Amino acid sequence: MDDETAPDLLSDLPLSIIEIILSLLPIRDAIRMSTLSTKWRYRWASLPQLTFCDKCVSSVPDKSAVENKLIKFITHALFLHKGPIHKFKICTSILQSCPDIDQWLLFLSRNDVRELTLELSDGEWFRVPTCLFSFKKLTLLELCRCELDPPPGFRGFICLRTLTLNQVLVTPEAIESLITNCPLLESLTLSYYDGLDLNVNASNLKYLHLEGEFKDLCLENTPMLEEVSISLYMNTDEIQEHFEQLSGCNFVQFLGGVPNLKRLAGHVYFTKYLSIGIEQWTPSLTYSHLKIIELNQVSFEDMKELLVVLRLITNSPNLQELQISGSSNTNVILEAPNLDFWEAECPPDCTFKQLKTVKMTDMYGVPHEMELIKILLGNSPALEKMSIVPCVYVTELKVDMLVELVRLRRASPLAEIQFIQE
Repeated sequence: MDDETAPDLLSDLPLSIIEIILSLLPIRDAIRMSTLSTKWRYRWASLPQLTFCDKCVSSVPDKSAVENKLIKFITHALFLHKGPIHKFKICTSILQSCPDIDQWLLFLSRNDVRELTLELSDGEWFRVPTCLFSFKKLTLLELCRCELDPPPGFRGFICLRTLTLNQVLVTPEAIESLITNCPLLESLTLSYYDGLDLNVNASNLKYLHLEGEFKDLCLENTPMLEEVSISLYMNTDEIQEHFEQLSGCNFVQFLGGVPNLKRLAGHVYFTKYLSIGIEQWTPSLTYSHLKIIELNQVSFEDMKELLVVLRLITNSPNLQELQISGSSNTNVILEAPNLDFWEAECPPDCTFKQLKTVKMTDMYGVPHEMELIKILLGNSPALEKMSIVPCVYVTELKVDMLVELVRLRRASPLAEIQFIQE
């Protein structure tokens, strides 16, 4: 068959298929596809989703030249674009704060953008222009290494469902106001904050991720919350001293109003924070939906932290997965085991009817750890697997730990104990 009469399969593709193909390609490749045929030419310019990254331009040793190339590439793409832009994303290690970003956002403010992501390189932080707060149809906003200062008359993003702020400079008052004035907010992520007091008032919030040196936390109005992941850092003496001076019950303040919680992941100092004032709390709330609990760096020498662990697992009747990592001072535990704690605080009739998987890591094999393992094994009739991972620094106690594990009574005839030496 002659080339002149051969069918042009690319040109014969339906426009809907062409648009799907282009939407799956990086923007640089999508633009290059214009050379395939007249039917493909500038078809990319009507794509409603634009994502820009370092791969949009070729790399050269001169960083300034690469940055200028990327700026020109994005400006050119926006200049040629026609139609609505529903998603705009910049994720780059090249681009720093520059006036061009202000111009792009001003252009986008007239295009009904629904999803906006700005993740810029290290260096001078980008101050978000006022025009951002006119994006009335935003459903997703992700900012990284930016400075955010809402104008006095700002009344929130009424359509926003996902908010992610990573290393964003913003006042506590502004961030609380922003959260409160996004009535449809379902997912909130705040990362790398220092010394922030935070009250979360979000009646539709379902997913919460916090990471940083928070001084105080309160879930003021979060009845729909389903998943919580939190990492608290105490790298400064000021934060540690503040924790010690707190009054009231942090357990109630943070977890007292989340009846629909399904998954809880606490990292670093989370159990330490919840333990403040825990002796004041009389168990009243049952976490009937909580199925997964992950608690990291639990200090087994701290009776208040152990009480937090007990209160959580004994008030979660449908718990299915439990993960706990230790962070203990072995000498302190061995010298003052205080084993009466478990009989006094653990309800005699407690049964973990749904618990199937338990993983205990960084274990030393000291009395308080073994008592918790004993309770879990002896009161979990549906248990399928318990994994024990000793701390890498444990040598002499490993054999004793293993011997004691074998002797412990198991409520489940199917329970398998795995002793993993990493």
